[in-house]
Amino acid sequence: MTRSREMRVVKPGSLTTVQDLGRPGLGRFGICPSGAMDATALRAANRMVGNAETAAALEITLLGPTLLFPAGAVVAVAGSLFEARVDERAIEPWSAARIDAGATLRIGGSRDSARCYLAIRGGIDVPRVLGSRSTHLAAGFGGFEGRALRSGDVLPIGIGAEAPLRRLRAEAIEPRSAQAVLRFVPGPQQHAFTAQSIERFASESFSVSPRSDRTGIRLEGVPLTHRAGADLLPEGLVTGSVQVPADGGPIVLGVDHPATGGYVKIATVISADLGQLAYAKPGDRLRFEETTVEEARRLAQESASRLREALEEL
Repeated sequence: MTRSREMRVVKPGSLTTVQDLGRPGLGRFGICPSGAMDATALRAANRMVGNAETAAALEITLLGPTLLFPAGAVVAVAGSLFEARVDERAIEPWSAARIDAGATLRIGGSRDSARCYLAIRGGIDVPRVLGSRSTHLAAGFGGFEGRALRSGDVLPIGIGAEAPLRRLRAEAIEPRSAQAVLRFVPGPQQHAFTAQSIERFASESFSVSPRSDRTGIRLEGVPLTHRAGADLLPEGLVTGSVQVPADGGPIVLGVDHPATGGYVKIATVISADLGQLAYAKPGDRLRFEETTVEEARRLAQESASRLREALEEL
């Protein structure tokens, strides 16, 4: 008897969604990019199990799910350090592992920061919506029925080709910190802030608010001051834009940001550092450091090549 290629959700965790690399380029239609908050971790997890980097996986927030694999699986967990076990066997982070047919994978709470990614060989085979399997929670489409997972859900798993199991070299794993530094280039409305506030933004640290989510990381600290108000005519937004509404509290936009917004923007976090937004949990502190567009491009290219070189076979 052939066992079905599926994954059954016994417990969903606090917020577990299907994500891939998102649907970029649709902002003109009012569609945000969605996708993994840390695209690099999702790519790494997929490569460790032999998937294409674009395969859909699970993004897990703060407390992980319990999952049953009737036909077995090859899995990898990347990102924050979450306790992961199959029966009494621990699953090492940043390393592919085989799960026997009928086994249950239990992912506990995070030991350092907010999110991790679970890739399964073959990928999660939910339908593509607008070219992506990512969940858009606010709009209620994509992923599994456009929502976070619930107990009793059954997710289809694609058929993956045989491939070597891989892991990320230990020296390539960056430790998570509750004092992250995000590099930025000046925003399009930096002139809308007082000189003192521009200096403060690049020198002081801010605390992550409990009101943060995939739409934006809200920051608390000494308010930034506008020269003449926070509002402007709505214009296009990108992930990493730092909006500052009238209360002076910065909001770093995440992957589920709206397509347009009407608050002035003091900065834009560079793409090489966007993944750090995935790990910011309430109470963590973020600091900003200015860089140049040229340096941002160099760092983005360096990040992509470093992942390819950091994987090794088990």
